Amino acid sequence: MRTEARTRSCGAEALLRLTMQTHRARVVASLGTTQTLAWASSYYLPAMLVRPIASELGVSQPTVFAAFSVALVVSALVGPHSGRRIDRWGGRPVLMTTSAIFALGLGLLAVATGPVSLFVAWAVLGVAMGSGLYEAAFASLVRLYGHEARGAITGITLIAGFASTVGWPLTAALEHGLGWRGACWTWAALHLLVGLPLNAWLPRAEYTAPAAGETPTDVKSEPAEPPLGVAISLAWVFAVTWFISTAMAAHLPGLLAGTGTAPGVVIAIGMLVGPAQVGGRLLEFGFLRRLHPLYSARVAALMHPVGAMLLLALGGPVAAAFALLHGAGNGILTIAKGTLPLALFGPTGYGHRQGMLMLPARLAQALAPWLFGLLLAVLGTRVLWVSAGLALSALAALMLIRVPSRMQDESTSTTLEEPT
Repeated sequence: MRTEARTRSCGAEALLRLTMQTHRARVVASLGTTQTLAWASSYYLPAMLVRPIASELGVSQPTVFAAFSVALVVSALVGPHSGRRIDRWGGRPVLMTTSAIFALGLGLLAVATGPVSLFVAWAVLGVAMGSGLYEAAFASLVRLYGHEARGAITGITLIAGFASTVGWPLTAALEHGLGWRGACWTWAALHLLVGLPLNAWLPRAEYTAPAAGETPTDVKSEPAEPPLGVAISLAWVFAVTWFISTAMAAHLPGLLAGTGTAPGVVIAIGMLVGPAQVGGRLLEFGFLRRLHPLYSARVAALMHPVGAMLLLALGGPVAAAFALLHGAGNGILTIAKGTLPLALFGPTGYGHRQGMLMLPARLAQALAPWLFGLLLAVLGTRVLWVSAGLALSALAALMLIRVPSRMQDESTSTTLEEPT
């Protein structure tokens, strides 16, 4: 009788575990899809549409990119407020609203007639970006899964890592067939017809009331006040990471051309960055998830400097190695932006804290194409000394962070759980 009861108990536990895994896999697939849509129709949009937009509206291409930079600044300011809403209400209502804001911003861009309406459209898209890109998705997962959200965070970055792979050719095809305005209308429709239903399909999170006007707390976890020094170090790491990744995204072809790499080879090497990012995330999902995320972040922060030193020393023949190292490191650090605050500070008030930590990063991202372009024009390939130095400063900041043994043990134990 005891054996039979034990068998039934094990069967019930296995069924419950399978149900939870299926539920989490559905959430990851939904958020991964909506993140792909969000990134493809905002962050990766200007690269494909800047020329036709500038030509038809009678403005310069730098003006179009300036409007995009305004969107990044707006997103930085919106991020903390969006995170606070997710802490209180969960991700479902915030992300549903964001789908509508994305559609509105893209619609306004589609009907833009001059520089004023162009900047207004991108400002609205900035609101959507500040409340609907990775930080919001990470906060939504933390509200649902607490300390066990690391695997789910990795999962959505694996899917959305193909946003440029999907977004660039699709936007180009839409622009070719429908014009740039038709492309914007199509992306707006996809947010309403695909993004909104998928976000509505997310589980409801338990409402958490704010305590005496302070940041809302998660009733399932103990309050954790982050040390100021650790918070400043993380903010610096994230700002440096986003500055370098955005600068490389904008100027990698010109940088590689300066090493003597042939134009056709430059394009092929540039295409390696995306798969390398996914490869880095797979590494994090597999081997590195058994370590505290602080260690994987340290490894990732070293990859860009190593690649930069190789490129400076050996030139074009190692350009592919540089692209692979840079891409893999950037892919792991993207996950670290979500997992490090969770591991160091816990799930309490995660959304608001994440928004504050990422505010400097968004501002650095907005400045990166312009500032790095100026440095590239003056220094040539020696600008890699600048990016490598910044990356090493981020590594130094990560080395200064110490994890309490209790928190480290807790984090390690949760990463061994099945993530999806």
